[in-house]
Formats: sequence, structure tokens, C-alpha cells
Amino acid sequence: MADKQICGVPEKVQLHGAMLALQFGYAGFHVVSRAALNMGISKLVYPVYRNIIALLLLLPFAYFFEKKDRPAMNLSFIIQFFFLALIGITANQGFYLLGLDNTSPTFASALQNSVPVLTFLMAAALRIEKVKLNRRDGIAKIAGTLACVCGASVITLYKGPAIFSPTKSLNHEKPPALVWLGDAKPKNWTLGCLYLFGHCLSWSGWLVLQAPVLKKYPARLSVTSYTCFFGVLQFLAIAAFMERDPNSWIFHSGGEVFTILYAGFVASGIAFAVQIWCIDRGGPVFVAVYQPVQTLTVAIMASLTLGEEFYLGGIIGAILVVIGLYLVLYGKSEEKAFAAREAASTITSTQEHDAIRAAATATAFKTSLTQPLLPSSTSDNV
Repeated sequence: MADKQICGVPEKVQLHGAMLALQFGYAGFHVVSRAALNMGISKLVYPVYRNIIALLLLLPFAYFFEKKDRPAMNLSFIIQFFFLALIGITANQGFYLLGLDNTSPTFASALQNSVPVLTFLMAAALRIEKVKLNRRDGIAKIAGTLACVCGASVITLYKGPAIFSPTKSLNHEKPPALVWLGDAKPKNWTLGCLYLFGHCLSWSGWLVLQAPVLKKYPARLSVTSYTCFFGVLQFLAIAAFMERDPNSWIFHSGGEVFTILYAGFVASGIAFAVQIWCIDRGGPVFVAVYQPVQTLTVAIMASLTLGEEFYLGGIIGAILVVIGLYLVLYGKSEEKAFAAREAASTITSTQEHDAIRAAATATAFKTSLTQPLLPSSTSDNV
């Protein structure tokens, strides 16, 4: 990976640069989504437009690049894509917006650090992931899961005092350009954290359920495109009953247009393409390690643009969640190293066994050459 160069730049450097850019893009999405909700954009209209833009971006690439990889469509695949959309698009994005509306971008990003841990927990429950409690990797995974659960519980149940409030001195002098960024209503912190936890569970479930689907339908871009398509249909069906105001579908300012375009192009289209490349070249662990960078970036951006306050409970919980993430990643890394050592040991023992057999065969062959063709007679010739 480090030896390859593209346009004179080592691929390793490009990977790190792409991951940093990806985290900045996702961090901007948290802040932009918060601003969109503060401007009054409907929580149903916003994901509809976002997924339509993402679908229009992904569809041409899926159609032209995966012609040979796509199996024939049937009813079974349609049902699987529908449920993937229900979990990975509708529930995932719906819970996220409900949670973000009642909390803040920083804590939404902090709780998202629990997704790798929850994914591991679900995979272990479904026997997809194996846990060896008598090995260091198994202990690290369990400890990481417990730390993550404790961190999420602290964020949800304990808000604590505000230890940093950048807008206290600007409460009466907020610039007119930033008025639309302020919170429009009081927040229900506990309910918001529960919604965000539902968002993380949905995201983890989507990741786990994708694995068996991709084995039968090995075309990742096409699977994502179908998922976005059914997600749009599901949000439209929900909006037909829940969103009765026709004005909700109309853009009222350039700020609303920008937030929707950012969500569709950057957070869904571009981010998905960059993440696929990084996972392919650097592996999933490499991608997951950068997740806490997003949380730090969101905290800085939200403080500067939204005047977000930092609460003690959220910071303690975020630290525990990040520790849990790295413990699980460490466990996964140790598990891969153990498997590699075991495979190398198996190969070595096989080679040694083959060498012993070859030596024994050669010795037997040599002995057979030195023996006379006819047995010696015990009596004298007459």
C-alpha cells in the first residue's frame, strides 16, 4: 500500500488525506443538518430530497460499472432491498433527525462512535462474529463493548453542567446572519439521546444484514442504489400521511437549498464513494479508527457556527465511547494477527511433514537401489 504512487503521491498519504477530508465532510453534515432543522425544514422532506440526490448520483455508476456483477432481479431480492431500506435508510435517518433535533451535532457524532461496537455485538449474537474469552482479543472486545455501553448510558442519562458556553457573552448581540442557526425550541435531551441510540442500532443492523445480501448479490453500488430507491418510496409514503402542508416541499431560502444539496452530494454521494475506496485500499479498521476525528471536528465547528455548549456528561460519555471503539478495534486487530500466526504455523507444520515424508521416501528408494535384485543362495553351487 505504501509503495504505490498516484500522480507522484504515495497511496498511503492519499488514504490519510481522503479519510481526513471524509471526516470533515461528515462533520459538516452534522452541523448543516442541525441548521436545516433550525430553519424549519421538515424532518420528512429533508431525507426525501437527500436520498433522491444520492440515488441520481449512484445510479449511473451502478448501471455502467456493475453490469457483469448484477444477478437477475427476483421477488426475494426485492424483499431484501425493501427491508434494508427500512432499516438502513428510513429508520436510520429518521431516528438521526429526531435525535439531532433534541440534542446537538457533537453528541450525535459522539454516539455514532458506538456503531462499530454495536455492529460487533449484533454479529456476535447472530454467530457471525466469534468471541474467544480465553484470548486477549476476546477480552478486549468485551471490555470495549462494556465501555461503549457505559459511555452511551452516561450521555443519555446524565447531561451535567455546561463546562463551556461560547455564546454567553453574545446572547444579546448575535449577528443577524447567524440568527437562523439558533435553536428554535427547547430540547428533550433524554428523548433525543434515545432516538440517536435507535439511529446507531439501525445503522449497525443495516451493516450486519448487508453481509448475507452481498453474498447473493455481489454488486455493492447496485445494492446501495436499490436501498436508496426503496428508502425514497418509504419516506414518501410516510410523508403522504404525516406531512400535510404543501409548503413544506418548497424551498424558502438559499440556506435550505444548500443544506439539502450538501446532504445529498457530500454526505451521501461523494462520502460513499470515498469510503468505499478507503475500505478497499486500507481496510475497515483503518476507516473506523478515524471516526473520533469527526467528533472533535464537529465539536469545533458546532461551537464556532452554532454556539454549542459542552456539557460534562456528554464529554465523559464521549470519552468512554471512543475508548470502547479503540478496544474493539484492538481486539479485531489482535484476532487477525492470531489467525495469521495460526495459518503460518499450519503451513509450516505441513511443510515440515511433507519434508519428512519426502526424506523417508528418498531413503526407502535409495535402500531399494543398494539391495540385490535376487536373494543370495544359502547353499554352494554344484
